[in-house]
Amino acid sequence: MSILDKTITLHDLKFVPYLSEEKVSKVIDEIAAQLNQEFRNEVPVFIGVLNGSFMFVSEILKRFQYDCEVSFIKLKSYDGVTSSGDVQEILGLEQSVVNRTVIVLEDIIDTGTTLEALLEILGNKNCKQVKVASLFLKPEVYTKKYKIDYVGMNIPDRFIVGYGLDYNGLGRNLTSVYQLKSEKMTNLVLFGPPGAGKGTQAEVLKDTYNLVHISTGDVFRYNIKNATELGTLAKSYIDKGQLVPDEVTINMLNAEVEKNLEAKGFIFDGFPRTAAQADALENLLSAKGVSVSAMVALEVNDEVLVQRLLERGKTSGRADDADESVIRNRIKVYYDETAILKEYYQKQDKYFGIDGIGAIDEITTRLSTVIDTL
Repeated sequence: MSILDKTITLHDLKFVPYLSEEKVSKVIDEIAAQLNQEFRNEVPVFIGVLNGSFMFVSEILKRFQYDCEVSFIKLKSYDGVTSSGDVQEILGLEQSVVNRTVIVLEDIIDTGTTLEALLEILGNKNCKQVKVASLFLKPEVYTKKYKIDYVGMNIPDRFIVGYGLDYNGLGRNLTSVYQLKSEKMTNLVLFGPPGAGKGTQAEVLKDTYNLVHISTGDVFRYNIKNATELGTLAKSYIDKGQLVPDEVTINMLNAEVEKNLEAKGFIFDGFPRTAAQADALENLLSAKGVSVSAMVALEVNDEVLVQRLLERGKTSGRADDADESVIRNRIKVYYDETAILKEYYQKQDKYFGIDGIGAIDEITTRLSTVIDTL
C-alpha cells in the first residue's frame, strides 16, 4: 500500500483523502502558538493519550519553545470503527502532577468518553490545572461537560485514519488524513440539451431516489439575491462582464452539499461544463468520501428540440424560446460544451446516454433502469 494513493485500502475498507499533511501541520502550528504564549513562564506536563496521539504529541513538542515534561497514558474505548464505551486504564501516569499544569493532548475527541475517564483520573491527583488540546473534535457527537481548551479543527462525524489514527491497527503512519469511503450515495451529473426535459426529469428523480437537486443557476441566483459572501463575490465578476471563477462556483456547490450531507445523493444540474470543473467536482465529493456515480445525458434529435422549444416559447415568455436561430445556437453550444465531458466520463465508464424522446414516464423508466444499476 502506498501512502500516496488517492484511495487506500485498510483491511476490508477503502479510505479517500480528507486532509493534506500541509493542512494538518498548519493546524498544529496554531495550537502550538497558543501553548507557547500561555505557558512560557511555567513547566507544563504534556500528557499524550495513546495510541493515537503519538504523532500529535511529537509535533507539539517540536514546536514548544520552553521547558516541559511529557508522559503518556493509555485508555481504550474503540474497536474497529465504533466506540465500545468501556474505558479502562491500561497504562497509568507514573510521575507526580501535584500542583502542576497538565495539558492533555488528544488526537481526536468524538463522544468524549475516553476524555471523561482521563479527566476523572487527573481530578484525583491534585493538579494545579488541567487543559485539553485536541487535534480534531467532532462537536456534533461530543456529549460531555468538559471544555476543550484548544481545538485544531472541528470535523463532521466521519471515521478518519492517519496522523496517529487507525483502523484496527493500520493507518497510523499516514502523514495525511483519510476518511472512510461511503458507498451509499448516488451522485448524478445530469445533462441534456435545451428542451430535452432535464428539469422535469430532475424533479421526478429527486423524489424517487431521495436525492438533492442542485441547479447551478438556482444556486447562483440564491446567493446573489441573499447577498451571501459568495454571492457578492460572484456578482462583482458578473457586474464587470467577467466569468465567475470556477473556485467561486465550486465553493457555492460545496456549501449546498454541506447542508445535505445526510442525503442519499445529489443531482448536479449545469455543472460541470469543462474538464477542469469536472476535476473540481470530483475533488469536492472526494472530500466527503464519495464520487460522481454517473453522467446521465438525455439525447434528443435536434429537430425535435427546436419544435419543443418553439412550442414552449408560446407560453414561457422567454425570447430565446421564440427565435429558431437562437435555439439552434443554444443547442450547438450545448454540444460543444458537453463533448469533452462525454469523453471525460466515458473514460471512467460513467457516461450513460438516455433516449429522451417519448412520454415523461417512459423517459423516467429509462433513467431509472440506468440508476438502479449504479
